Amino acid sequence: MVHCTKPQITQIVTTSMSFSELGLIPELLKAVTEAGYTEPTPIQRQAIPVVLAGHDMMGGAQTGTGKTAGFTLPLLNRLARHASTSTSPARHQVRALILAPTRELAMQVFESVKMYSKHLPLRSTCIYGGVDMNPQIQELRRGIEIVVATPGRLLDHVQQKTIALGQVEFLILDEADRMLDMGFIPDIRRILALLPANRQSLLFSATFSDEIKKLADQMLKNPQLIEVARRNMVSETISHIVHPVSSGLKRNLLAHLIRHEEENAQVLVFVGTKFGCSRLAHFLERHGISADSIHGDKSQQARTETLEAFKSGKIRVLVATDVAARGLDIEDLPSVINFELPHTAEDYVHRIGRTGRAGKSGKAVSLVSSEERHHLADIQKLIKLEIRQEIVPGFDPEPDFFDTDGGRRKRGAPSAAAPRNAPAESAPKEAASTGERKKRPERGEREQRPERERAPHRGRQPSHIAADGFDFSKPYEEPSAIPKTDSDSTDNLHKPQRPIAFLLGGLGRKH
Repeated sequence: MVHCTKPQITQIVTTSMSFSELGLIPELLKAVTEAGYTEPTPIQRQAIPVVLAGHDMMGGAQTGTGKTAGFTLPLLNRLARHASTSTSPARHQVRALILAPTRELAMQVFESVKMYSKHLPLRSTCIYGGVDMNPQIQELRRGIEIVVATPGRLLDHVQQKTIALGQVEFLILDEADRMLDMGFIPDIRRILALLPANRQSLLFSATFSDEIKKLADQMLKNPQLIEVARRNMVSETISHIVHPVSSGLKRNLLAHLIRHEEENAQVLVFVGTKFGCSRLAHFLERHGISADSIHGDKSQQARTETLEAFKSGKIRVLVATDVAARGLDIEDLPSVINFELPHTAEDYVHRIGRTGRAGKSGKAVSLVSSEERHHLADIQKLIKLEIRQEIVPGFDPEPDFFDTDGGRRKRGAPSAAAPRNAPAESAPKEAASTGERKKRPERGEREQRPERERAPHRGRQPSHIAADGFDFSKPYEEPSAIPKTDSDSTDNLHKPQRPIAFLLGGLGRKH
């Protein structure tokens, strides 16, 4: 059933205000004050009153805008009526479900829930995959009001009948665009079918694709759309720079840039693959830079330990893949380096959103080879910004980096200046481009040729010996002058039948 109509767009209020003006209960205001927050961010100023009024909402906000508090605070405010100090699990039903795409983001949201609800007798837990289910089952059995979960592990608990979703009043889907990228939308639809129809639902996404809009039609009823920035726009506090560099020099350039950063300044480095993630971290370690990697193949415990070490400053450089870095929230992270550009331009916005958070300045550095020029063009088109390019001395790019075709021409393809019907010029180029392939067969021929040439010599007699054994190098003697014996006559009878090679005038093997 489609409940979603055209969303009502709420205009952004720019006047300053305090949290006390948003209608939050004293327990929440006390927790906010203890956390050190004095003034709500734009997304918080807009989202909190809408959620408190009981409306469904689509929130468009980039990472670092404070959207977690934007839905956590009003959620706790509305759940306060269910707060109970009773130890009976029956008094603590699952009332709110918050879905996040990754374990790291789920843990981050859970920490926010715990921080803001510390003065309320509301219970919360975080369930995610990659760890043993038994502790999570024991936690759920004692009674929980707020569950923060990843979709896959939540369905595992549903299948095991260790969680009941019949009393859920609030559903929050965080970073729906990443849910789509990771293939979680079918799981989300399965979860929606298990929830009561009469509920309040919130959906947050940095981008709104057609698939996200279809999902919103399924889960939202007359939602209000709140956006604090134009879609796919990056923070104005982030400075961008591109260093054109040959792909073979990228690792050395990365180490060079990190060494020239401020001492102990932390850096988040993004790569495209899990294998390249570990290799790059080991390379930096070998060059005296404290680094570690985080990717999907690492165990949950190892990922948690690495994140804690990076947050505490024990590790200076964290090398991560896009999925593993979701939900990573580091205060005052000065710079993000794209060791490899993402294949999807929207992922560039997500990556650099880790720096320049909450109005603070940040730097986004990208190391770009000629093969990545078309990705750079897509990114600049998306963010509507021409990124400054600067070559670092000693780390030059490939010769074709500044070609007008953006480095798209394949290696070995004929250039526009060379006519196609010029055999005299195209032949040497073709030979040069395929020289390596030709050398290997020639070496093979040189190695095999002596065997083929030596083979006929095995059955060949010297040139002065005739097929019947006559030696032309000896003086000629009449046959009658040579005494004959019985053995000689026998040998002479068998000589013509000796196996002589056919090419040497013989009859081949004796049959």
